[in-house]
Amino acid sequence: MIKIYKTEEIADSEVLTRHNAVRDVSAPVADIIKNVRERGDEALFEYSERFDGVKLASLEVGPDELDSALEKIGELADILIEARDNISHFHSRQVTEGFIVTDRPGIVLGQRVTPLERVGVYVPGGTAAYPSTVLMNIVPAKLAGVGEIIMVTPPGKNGGVAPAILAAAKLAGADRVFTVGGAQAVAALAYGTESIPAVNKIVGPGNAWVAEAKRQVFGKVGIDMVAGPSEVLVIADENSDPSWVAADMLSQAEHDKMAQAVLITDSEALASAVALELDSQLKKLPREEIARASIDDNGKIIVCRDLEEGLDIANRIAPEHLELCVDDPFGMLCKVRNAGSVFLGRFDPEPVGDYFAGPNHTLPTMGTAKFASPLGVEDFVKRSQFSYYTASALAADAPKIAAFARSEGLTAHAAAVEARRDCCGKSGETV
Repeated sequence: MIKIYKTEEIADSEVLTRHNAVRDVSAPVADIIKNVRERGDEALFEYSERFDGVKLASLEVGPDELDSALEKIGELADILIEARDNISHFHSRQVTEGFIVTDRPGIVLGQRVTPLERVGVYVPGGTAAYPSTVLMNIVPAKLAGVGEIIMVTPPGKNGGVAPAILAAAKLAGADRVFTVGGAQAVAALAYGTESIPAVNKIVGPGNAWVAEAKRQVFGKVGIDMVAGPSEVLVIADENSDPSWVAADMLSQAEHDKMAQAVLITDSEALASAVALELDSQLKKLPREEIARASIDDNGKIIVCRDLEEGLDIANRIAPEHLELCVDDPFGMLCKVRNAGSVFLGRFDPEPVGDYFAGPNHTLPTMGTAKFASPLGVEDFVKRSQFSYYTASALAADAPKIAAFARSEGLTAHAAAVEARRDCCGKSGETV
């Protein structure tokens, strides 16, 4: 049964802190990365046989298989197309351009925004198929103008990839797809093998092995984030339907046993009703064992004195998903400081964002929403800056720059400016 707390019982922040026991896989992941770096494709084939139970003839999915995938998924194809378009519509607003500043005589300053050359997208697979992950990671990369998008996903028991995954890859614009999963896929993307080209950045969710591999290759390549278990926090008032709130909490609890579902409410009656609904709805879920473990071990209901206090607690938790099931969700939105994605009102449950609305579902977890952001177009570009001075412009600023450098004890910096002193003002350069 889910635990119910009152705010006076959580003065100690331990109640708000996650205590998921995660196996330390850093050593075996390091071994996998080393092996892939040294042996390339040969290591990947061996790991596929050992971990996935399949003997692959090839690592790459052929273009014919990608082209035919849409025909195999029936009506889902139209849904994927509409979801892709919604995601593209939202993320297109994130596309930014560089700028040039010329408001000081003789000086040109600016910033360039350039897409990454090659990106790797990890998509969980094997026994499950998540085409939504494909769309959410590839569509913004495509909008950013990434030169080449490499997708990796574990093979199924038959050695293939679910048609829905391949269809989504085709629709989103993946350039190449490889049937490789786990830490070995991350290693291949980071360092390259005979078949898989090395990338500049790796994005996409995965299990503890994938997360640890991304952590270890960071620095060689960029990564989006090291994601933890999924989370939802629902703030609900007395007018909320307890069956709806319970259903929303279970939509995250069914992900895995370490997922976290939290309800914050100012109504004791709603808290009790939601607890009963959770128990009732759990019995009907095909993934009851997983969801029940999540609710029993990580779920909680917090009864607060008022919604203002409830929102303060939510900001301390900084959830991945935050639902505002209240009468005035837009009035509350401006007070949300820490959340990955916010769902407003009683008719916007978290799965709307997972699949269809348009905002990204790759979000900061484990309290990192205090400083991190959802995946977006900006994750697939880099910024460089530039400056230009005419001789006369440098003449005006040189004494100040040299004095600044000497104040830090860096005389060679000062000398680099002063070396041009004799030419300053004689060049005739113009902007």
